[in-house]
Amino acid sequence: MCEQDVRAGNLKHFNFKAEDQSRSEGARTLRVSIPEVLEPQYGMYVWPCAVVLAQYVWHHKGALQQKSVLEIGAGVSLPGVVAGRCGARVILSDSAELPACLENCRRSCEVNGLRDVSVVGLTWGQVSPDLLILPALDIILGSDVFYEPEDFEDVLVTIFFLLRRNPQAQFWTTYQERSADWSIEALLHKWSLQCLHIPLESFHANKECLAGSNLPGSHTVHMIVITMRKQSGDT
Repeated sequence: MCEQDVRAGNLKHFNFKAEDQSRSEGARTLRVSIPEVLEPQYGMYVWPCAVVLAQYVWHHKGALQQKSVLEIGAGVSLPGVVAGRCGARVILSDSAELPACLENCRRSCEVNGLRDVSVVGLTWGQVSPDLLILPALDIILGSDVFYEPEDFEDVLVTIFFLLRRNPQAQFWTTYQERSADWSIEALLHKWSLQCLHIPLESFHANKECLAGSNLPGSHTVHMIVITMRKQSGDT
Protein backbone atom coordinates (compact mmCIF):
# COMPACT_ATOMS: atom_id res chain seq x y z
CA MET A 1 0.00 0.00 0.00
CA CYS A 2 2.80 2.44 0.90
CA GLU A 3 4.62 1.57 -2.32
CA GLN A 4 1.53 2.29 -4.41
CA ASP A 5 1.04 5.63 -2.68
CA VAL A 6 4.66 6.68 -3.27
CA ARG A 7 4.66 5.70 -6.91
CA ALA A 8 1.44 7.62 -7.50
CA GLY A 9 3.12 10.91 -6.56
CA ASN A 10 4.61 13.64 -8.71
CA LEU A 11 8.26 14.30 -9.54
CA LYS A 12 9.84 17.63 -8.61
CA HIS A 13 12.96 18.51 -10.58
CA PHE A 14 16.02 20.42 -9.34
CA ASN A 15 18.87 21.70 -11.50
CA PHE A 16 22.08 22.54 -9.66
CA LYS A 17 24.56 24.61 -11.66
CA ALA A 18 28.23 25.39 -11.18
CA GLU A 19 28.58 28.83 -9.63
CA ASP A 20 31.17 30.01 -12.18
CA GLN A 21 29.84 29.09 -15.60
CA SER A 22 32.58 31.18 -17.26
CA ARG A 23 35.05 28.32 -16.75
CA SER A 24 34.36 25.47 -19.11
CA GLU A 25 35.96 23.03 -16.66
CA GLY A 26 33.47 23.98 -13.96
CA ALA A 27 30.45 24.44 -16.21
CA ARG A 28 28.65 21.41 -14.87
CA THR A 29 25.04 20.91 -13.97
CA LEU A 30 23.27 18.25 -11.96
CA ARG A 31 19.61 17.38 -12.46
CA VAL A 32 17.87 15.58 -9.62
CA SER A 33 14.26 14.39 -9.61
CA ILE A 34 12.44 13.83 -6.33
CA PRO A 35 9.14 11.94 -5.96
CA GLU A 36 6.59 13.71 -3.80
CA VAL A 37 3.31 12.59 -2.29
CA LEU A 38 0.97 15.36 -1.21
CA GLU A 39 -0.16 14.14 2.17
CA PRO A 40 0.24 15.37 5.77
CA GLN A 41 3.32 13.24 6.55
CA TYR A 42 6.27 15.62 6.80
CA GLY A 43 8.74 13.40 4.99
CA MET A 44 6.81 12.94 1.77
CA TYR A 45 7.66 16.19 -0.03
CA VAL A 46 10.53 18.68 -0.36
CA TRP A 47 10.73 21.37 2.32
CA PRO A 48 12.50 24.74 1.95
CA CYS A 49 15.39 23.65 4.19
CA ALA A 50 16.15 20.65 2.00
CA VAL A 51 17.04 22.63 -1.11
CA VAL A 52 19.30 24.97 0.92
CA LEU A 53 21.17 21.99 2.40
CA ALA A 54 21.34 20.37 -1.04
CA GLN A 55 22.87 23.58 -2.39
CA TYR A 56 25.51 23.42 0.37
CA VAL A 57 26.24 19.80 -0.55
CA TRP A 58 26.52 20.77 -4.23
CA HIS A 59 28.83 23.67 -3.35
CA HIS A 60 31.18 21.15 -1.66
CA LYS A 61 30.83 18.50 -4.35
CA GLY A 62 34.57 18.35 -4.95
CA ALA A 63 35.19 17.20 -1.38
CA LEU A 64 32.52 14.48 -1.36
CA GLN A 65 34.11 11.84 -3.58
CA GLN A 66 34.11 8.53 -1.68
CA LYS A 67 33.14 10.24 1.58
CA SER A 68 30.79 8.31 3.86
CA VAL A 69 27.57 10.30 4.29
CA LEU A 70 24.50 9.59 6.42
CA GLU A 71 21.29 11.60 6.06
CA ILE A 72 18.98 11.51 9.08
CA GLY A 73 15.27 12.30 8.84
CA ALA A 74 15.80 11.99 5.11
CA GLY A 75 12.20 11.89 3.91
CA VAL A 76 12.41 12.44 0.16
CA SER A 77 16.21 12.63 0.53
CA LEU A 78 17.14 15.57 -1.72
CA PRO A 79 20.44 16.40 0.09
CA GLY A 80 21.44 12.74 0.32
CA VAL A 81 20.64 12.11 -3.33
CA VAL A 82 22.73 15.12 -4.36
CA ALA A 83 25.60 13.78 -2.22
CA GLY A 84 25.28 10.39 -3.89
CA ARG A 85 25.27 11.93 -7.35
CA CYS A 86 28.44 13.83 -6.37
CA GLY A 87 30.28 10.59 -5.63
CA ALA A 88 29.69 10.07 -1.91
CA ARG A 89 28.88 6.71 -0.33
CA VAL A 90 25.45 7.45 1.09
CA ILE A 91 23.17 5.93 3.70
CA LEU A 92 19.65 7.34 3.97
CA SER A 93 17.64 7.05 7.17
CA ASP A 94 14.31 8.05 8.59
CA SER A 95 12.25 6.93 11.54
CA ALA A 96 11.84 3.18 11.80
CA GLU A 97 8.21 3.98 12.63
CA LEU A 98 7.58 5.61 9.22
CA PRO A 99 7.83 2.89 6.57
CA ALA A 100 6.28 5.12 3.89
CA CYS A 101 9.13 7.61 4.33
CA LEU A 102 11.70 4.83 4.08
CA GLU A 103 10.04 3.68 0.88
CA ASN A 104 10.24 7.20 -0.48
CA CYS A 105 13.99 7.22 0.27
CA ARG A 106 14.32 4.11 -1.87
CA ARG A 107 12.14 5.60 -4.60
CA SER A 108 14.27 8.76 -4.71
CA CYS A 109 17.37 6.61 -5.20
CA GLU A 110 15.69 4.57 -7.91
CA VAL A 111 14.54 7.65 -9.84
CA ASN A 112 18.08 9.10 -9.76
CA GLY A 113 19.94 5.92 -10.65
CA LEU A 114 21.56 5.40 -7.24
CA ARG A 115 21.77 1.64 -6.79
CA ASP A 116 24.28 1.32 -3.96
CA VAL A 117 22.56 3.49 -1.34
CA SER A 118 21.45 1.80 1.88
CA VAL A 119 18.17 2.82 3.53
CA VAL A 120 17.82 2.18 7.27
CA GLY A 121 15.29 2.98 9.96
CA LEU A 122 16.82 5.17 12.68
CA THR A 123 14.58 6.74 15.30
CA TRP A 124 16.06 9.81 17.00
CA GLY A 125 17.08 9.27 20.60
CA GLN A 126 17.10 5.48 20.33
CA VAL A 127 20.22 3.31 20.18
CA SER A 128 19.09 0.59 17.80
CA PRO A 129 21.01 -2.29 16.16
CA ASP A 130 20.97 -0.38 12.85
CA LEU A 131 22.56 2.62 14.56
CA LEU A 132 25.25 0.46 16.16
CA ILE A 133 26.34 -1.19 12.90
CA LEU A 134 26.70 2.00 10.86
CA PRO A 135 30.10 2.31 9.17
CA ALA A 136 32.56 5.11 9.88
CA LEU A 137 31.08 8.45 8.82
CA ASP A 138 32.55 11.66 7.44
CA ILE A 139 29.41 13.77 7.13
CA ILE A 140 25.90 13.62 8.60
CA LEU A 141 23.12 15.53 6.85
CA GLY A 142 19.81 16.70 8.28
CA SER A 143 17.38 19.22 6.81
CA ASP A 144 14.71 20.74 9.06
CA VAL A 145 15.21 18.09 11.74
CA PHE A 146 14.79 20.84 14.36
CA TYR A 147 11.09 21.15 13.53
CA GLU A 148 9.35 20.13 16.76
CA PRO A 149 10.94 21.45 20.01
CA GLU A 150 10.13 18.21 21.81
CA ASP A 151 12.39 16.39 19.32
CA PHE A 152 15.41 18.71 19.62
CA GLU A 153 17.19 16.73 22.33
CA ASP A 154 16.48 13.37 20.71
CA VAL A 155 18.07 14.65 17.50
CA LEU A 156 21.14 15.90 19.35
CA VAL A 157 21.46 12.71 21.39
CA THR A 158 21.68 10.80 18.11
CA ILE A 159 24.18 13.30 16.70
CA PHE A 160 26.27 13.13 19.88
CA PHE A 161 26.36 9.33 19.66
CA LEU A 162 27.46 9.44 16.01
CA LEU A 163 30.05 12.18 16.48
CA ARG A 164 31.52 10.52 19.54
CA ARG A 165 32.13 7.44 17.40
CA ASN A 166 33.32 9.60 14.48
CA PRO A 167 35.04 12.57 16.18
CA GLN A 168 36.27 14.11 12.91
CA ALA A 169 32.82 14.01 11.30
CA GLN A 170 30.55 17.01 10.83
CA PHE A 171 26.78 17.41 11.00
CA TRP A 172 25.57 19.68 8.20
CA THR A 173 22.05 20.89 8.94
CA THR A 174 19.56 23.55 7.95
CA TYR A 175 16.64 24.81 9.97
CA GLN A 176 13.77 27.18 9.30
CA GLU A 177 13.26 30.06 11.71
CA ARG A 178 9.79 29.55 13.16
CA SER A 179 10.00 31.12 16.62
CA ALA A 180 12.48 33.47 18.27
CA ASP A 181 11.93 31.50 21.49
CA TRP A 182 13.30 28.24 20.08
CA SER A 183 17.00 27.52 20.57
CA ILE A 184 19.35 24.54 20.68
CA GLU A 185 22.24 26.41 22.32
CA ALA A 186 21.69 24.96 25.82
CA LEU A 187 21.33 21.46 24.40
CA LEU A 188 24.51 21.84 22.36
CA HIS A 189 26.36 22.73 25.56
CA LYS A 190 24.76 19.85 27.47
CA TRP A 191 25.89 17.32 24.85
CA SER A 192 29.39 18.75 24.35
CA LEU A 193 28.63 19.98 20.84
CA GLN A 194 29.43 23.23 19.08
CA CYS A 195 28.03 24.86 15.98
CA LEU A 196 29.24 27.19 13.26
CA HIS A 197 26.73 29.35 11.39
CA ILE A 198 27.36 29.39 7.63
CA PRO A 199 26.26 32.54 5.74
CA LEU A 200 23.93 31.58 2.89
CA GLU A 201 25.73 33.90 0.48
CA SER A 202 28.94 31.92 1.00
CA PHE A 203 27.45 29.04 -1.00
CA HIS A 204 25.09 31.01 -3.25
CA ALA A 205 21.94 30.09 -1.30
CA ASN A 206 20.79 33.62 -0.44
CA LYS A 207 18.00 33.47 -3.03
CA GLU A 208 14.29 32.71 -2.98
CA CYS A 209 14.60 30.28 -5.89
CA LEU A 210 17.37 27.65 -5.85
CA ALA A 211 18.18 24.88 -8.32
CA GLY A 212 15.47 25.99 -10.72
CA SER A 213 12.74 25.53 -8.09
CA ASN A 214 10.48 27.91 -6.19
CA LEU A 215 12.21 26.99 -2.91
CA PRO A 216 13.10 28.13 -0.28
CA GLY A 217 10.81 31.05 -1.15
CA SER A 218 10.52 33.79 1.46
CA HIS A 219 11.19 31.44 4.40
CA THR A 220 14.12 32.30 6.67
CA VAL A 221 16.48 29.32 6.58
CA HIS A 222 19.77 28.97 8.47
CA MET A 223 22.72 26.70 7.73
CA ILE A 224 24.93 25.39 10.55
CA VAL A 225 27.70 22.84 10.97
CA ILE A 226 27.75 20.95 14.28
CA THR A 227 30.84 19.18 15.60
CA MET A 228 32.10 17.78 18.90
CA ARG A 229 33.21 20.57 21.20
CA LYS A 230 36.95 20.59 21.76
CA GLN A 231 37.85 19.83 25.35
CA SER A 232 40.76 21.47 27.15
CA GLY A 233 43.90 19.60 26.22
CA ASP A 234 42.61 18.58 22.77
CA THR A 235 44.94 19.37 19.90
